[in-house]
Parts: sequence; C-alpha cells; structure tokens
Amino acid sequence: MDESRNRFCLGWTRARCQDNGSDPEREKRWAELFDQLDLNKDGRIDVHELRTWLTARGRPRSAVEEIVREGDTNQDGELDFEEFIRYLRAHEKALRLMFRSLDRNNDGEIDVWEIQQSLHKLGVTITTDQAAKIMQSIDKDGTMTIDWNEWRDHFLFNPIHNIEDIARYWKHSFMLDIGENMTVPDDFTEEEKKSGVVWRHLMAGAMAGSVSRTGTAPLDRIKVFLQVYGSTSGRMKLWSGLRSMVGEGGLSALWRGNGINVLKIAPETAIKFMAYEQFKKLIRGGKEGASLQVQERFVAGSLAGATAQTVIYPLEVLKTRLTLRKTGQYSGLTDCAIQILRKEGVQAFYKGYLPNVLGIIPYAGIDLAVYETLKNAWLQQHSTDSSADPGVMVLVSCGTLSSTCGQLASYPLALIRTRMQAQASLVGSPQLSMLGQFKVIVSQEGLPGLYRGIVPNFLKVIPAVSLSYVVYENMRRALGVGP
Repeated sequence: MDESRNRFCLGWTRARCQDNGSDPEREKRWAELFDQLDLNKDGRIDVHELRTWLTARGRPRSAVEEIVREGDTNQDGELDFEEFIRYLRAHEKALRLMFRSLDRNNDGEIDVWEIQQSLHKLGVTITTDQAAKIMQSIDKDGTMTIDWNEWRDHFLFNPIHNIEDIARYWKHSFMLDIGENMTVPDDFTEEEKKSGVVWRHLMAGAMAGSVSRTGTAPLDRIKVFLQVYGSTSGRMKLWSGLRSMVGEGGLSALWRGNGINVLKIAPETAIKFMAYEQFKKLIRGGKEGASLQVQERFVAGSLAGATAQTVIYPLEVLKTRLTLRKTGQYSGLTDCAIQILRKEGVQAFYKGYLPNVLGIIPYAGIDLAVYETLKNAWLQQHSTDSSADPGVMVLVSCGTLSSTCGQLASYPLALIRTRMQAQASLVGSPQLSMLGQFKVIVSQEGLPGLYRGIVPNFLKVIPAVSLSYVVYENMRRALGVGP
C-alpha cells in the first residue's frame, strides 16, 4: 500500500473506531485487505476483482455477486472503502454470533461434539467422522478444534447469515435433473420441511428439469427412434434420423413428446420425495433423527422411485407413443390416450412396467454408490485444506460420471421397456414379453443391440446437467432458498 493511501486508510479507521469503539488493529487489517482486493487501484472493488483474488487463493467464489450486492449501499455495482469496511463489520458480527451459538461450552473453541450437537438441533444428524471432516476443512493448525480466528477467516467471504445457512453450506447438496433420472432424492432438515423450503427447492428442481428436457428433446427423440426401430431400420444413424424427422414434420417435429415429458416432472418429483420420506421412517424403525447409511438411502430411494413410477407410468407410455407419432396420427395427448384405451385396453398403459421398475435398482444403486465414492474421495484428498469445498464443477462432474455408470448398467432394461411400450403401434410387430424382447434383440442384433440409441443419450448428459444447474441455481435465488 502506498504511503498516502496508507495514511488515508489508517486515519479513516481511527476516526471510525473512536466513534464506535471498534478495534483499530482489526480495521487496519481490513484496510490492507481492501488494498489487496483493489487490483486496479481505483479505490473501489468490483465483482471481477473479488473473484480474481479469491480464485488466486483457492477460495470458494460462488457468491461474490451477493457479497458485492449486500455491501453496495449506493447501488453502483462496486464497493468503495467505506462500504467494504461496513460490510465486513456487519458480517463479522454475524459470524461472531454463529460462533458463540456453536461454542456450547463457551471455551472459545468449537470441537467435533459441538458441531454434531448444533446440527442435530436443526434436524441434521451426522456421524463423528463426518463432523471431523467438517472440522478439518476449517482447522488450520491441526488442533482438531476451531478457534474464532479460523472460523472468521474461513467464512469471511461467504455471505452466510445464520446457523441454518451454515448447515446448508456443509451439506453441499444439489438437485439436478438430467432427463429420465431416478437418483435418490435429496435430504432436508426438519426446519426446512416446516418452513416450506422443501417445496420451493422442488419447484426450482422441476423448473430446471423442464428447461433441461426441452433443451435436449431432439436428442431424446432420436434416442427413442433408435431404440424402437433399431432392428427394422439398421441404417438409421444420429444425423440421418434427425434429418428424416425434420423432413417428415418440420423443425417442430424434433420436440414431439416433450410436452408430456415436462408435464410429468412435477408429480413424479413430489411423489418420489413424499415416498422417500415415508420409506426413510420405516427403515429407521421409528427412531427420529437417526442417520441413514448409503445402502439404506439406496433402498429408500429405489422404493421411492418405484412408487413414483407406478403412479405416473401411464404418462411414460403416452410420452413414447407421442414421440414416435407421425404427423396427424394424434390430435394431442387426450386423443392419444383415448385411441390406446379403445384399441388396446387399460393394460396397455402399463406395458414395459416390469423392466422399467427393475431398471431403477441398478441405476439408483450404481449412481448413488459412484457419486458418494467420488465425492468422498475428493473430500478426503482436500480434508486438510481450510477452504475445502467441492464446489459446482466437482459435484457436477461426480454427478455426470455416476449417472453415466448407472445408465450403462440399466440401459438394456430401458431399451426393452421402450420397445414394449411402442410395439402395439408398429404394424405387424409381435406382442413380446420382456424375455421375448431380450431374445429377439440379442439374436438379431447381438449384445450391442441392447445399447442401441445410447450415443444420443450420452450426448445429452452434459448440456442437460449444465442447463439444469444454471436454471436451478437462479430459481433457488428467485424463490429465496439459495445463497
């Protein structure tokens, strides 16, 4: 810091300290910090400068816009020196209150037991090992306790406001929808359930899923075509299939079936969540607050997914038929349902149900196991880093890889399900059972035939996850449930 700037900063902090009894040394340190953040030395800090400074030090930087917004009293999009000091003073005061709340025995330090007990009061039950990982992410000196300085430095540039925000920060949970996704639902605290936060999370997730599925609908439709017509149209490829769809029904034909695909998101999400909560209670055996192991979450999630699929499965059948329809075949969703009911009966709405439900088990199991393994491996590797936070890219990468592994295991069942849903609409197609479909596919196309259409399925994962994340995070902020 140059001499004139230093004199100004120290003079300002002394004057302010005389007015409000603040600590001159602390605010001198803040003045030096301001100088470090003010990269272009114009006397103001903007979002770019704050993000650059945090990135250079490996610190979390996902909420820099909120930090600037909260401190920017004159609404010019930047923080001047006084605004910066005022923000730090208010934020440090809030951090001090949170620290005292967690320091249950008032010894000036937070230990593993205090982390467990404080989170338990909020309805979040964690193991000693999990509390130790949280401790290690903040504990700089290796004492396995957190003092005030370590706590303040760790959260100084994280705009948390209360203990509930701390709990959500430690949970590191996202709800990402990537299409026909059967992952285990997220866990919420009792406080979140009572306050209505859960339903706002679910609404944000449903909106994210709607945008995500709409953005990747052409790839989803070509996947269904390749699954159904693989044995009868061996020459159909990705690009030729897309061209033939546009040629047959125009550009809008690429989105056939997407309306009902979006329509079923909300009821499926709500049913899955409610069923998941009930199955967790059954597994706990009435022990409220008991933490579920990974394998128990897998069982509860699989059963919840099966329950949701049982209720909304007729919509799955209608989605497949509308996706495959030719121009003018059906006037809409209602007409499609009436024609299926008249020609094939009620049982047609559950064709392919068995392979669909069986597919939930390998998908949910492998998806959850791989996700937990990858995330925990990252946390263990960075457990000694005071800024250890998986962050968006790590979690999205874990989710993408785990979903890919789950799809590889369950895809043959998904393909057989789709063929069973569609076979009545194919002229001259025999009505085969699940085993019958399996035998025909393997005999005519070999084992690779069980994975026909998987290329467009994989191609849509990255854009689907990206769209879903962006919309979900913005919807959470708009609904007031995200930092």
